[in-house]
Amino acid sequence: MQKIQATGYSINFNQNGYVFLNAYLEEKNYSKLFVLVDSNTYVNCLPHFLAHIATYLEIEVIEIESGESHKTIDTCVQLWHSLTELGGDRKSLLLNLGGGVISDIGGFIASTFKRGIDFINIPTTLLAMVDASIGGKNGVDLANLKNQIGVINSPKAVLIDSTYLETLPQNEMRSGLAEMLKHGLIFDKCYWEKFLNLNDFTTEDLDNLIYHSVVIKNAIVSQDPTENGIRKALNFGHTLGHAIESYFLESSTKKTLLHGEAIAAGMILESYLSMQKELISKEEYSQIKSGIQAIFEPIDFEENDLQPIMDLLIHDKKNEYGKIQFALLDGIGKIKINQYTENEWIINAFEDYKC
Repeated sequence: MQKIQATGYSINFNQNGYVFLNAYLEEKNYSKLFVLVDSNTYVNCLPHFLAHIATYLEIEVIEIESGESHKTIDTCVQLWHSLTELGGDRKSLLLNLGGGVISDIGGFIASTFKRGIDFINIPTTLLAMVDASIGGKNGVDLANLKNQIGVINSPKAVLIDSTYLETLPQNEMRSGLAEMLKHGLIFDKCYWEKFLNLNDFTTEDLDNLIYHSVVIKNAIVSQDPTENGIRKALNFGHTLGHAIESYFLESSTKKTLLHGEAIAAGMILESYLSMQKELISKEEYSQIKSGIQAIFEPIDFEENDLQPIMDLLIHDKKNEYGKIQFALLDGIGKIKINQYTENEWIINAFEDYKC
């Protein structure tokens, strides 16, 4: 697969990624390399990564605990201290080896340490490969509110090696599919339809699908890097999905959801809103709902869950002037941004979701 040129950086695939990285390290005059990992990627991914790196530069590995609950300012403070204590300076390079949490927090750490050092993302989960590592969004959660603190700043490169997916449990693989389904629903109807039958997929098929998703996301982000317009399309399923994810994250009685699990539910709910606004047909909605639920088990929402989830919607980053905005489908493969809806319709969407 050929590399993809994004705004200010390149996205490189499989073995070509390591060829690019080694040549890049030889060309640039970095003082030191830092590799940021979590407790999972330290064991499962770091040995593979280091075996492919050829450099005389000193490498320091920094490890954090895995999971969304550690994507906080407190973790950032620890990482800033670690970089300082290990001799990091403005000519250091941070390599973010991990899933979406590592990409998000690593990019934020690099963008703010000594007013900014270079970083490269090496995603190790399907979700990070097709979404979190691309587009320059970096940040952390504020308590249970997703991605409230952050910056938009692009990496120097992204390296996507599908070999890392062999280390993932099935639920993490499934979580990554949610963002790929979204890319089809908002941008490419034919791509969406490829996911309606996953039984015959091969590893080569997955590589091609990852590549296609990266092409779609890059095409959207390149038009609108700072999310003032069309980039909002990528938030389809995320307005309600993030509220659901946040609610389950803070609940003492609910099982924490993976990002993709919450977004899958959010896409069904927001497809219902699209139908209510007559932007998609009932038949299209039924295809979306059944297609997503064939991959993701429905979430069990109780009656007393709905109002707290609704209350969290006001914190969504797309909101303006206190009004909740959605990116809704305008037919499968197209999108309408800056859409408002009625609270009653949202309640009805949850009721229909449970049917």
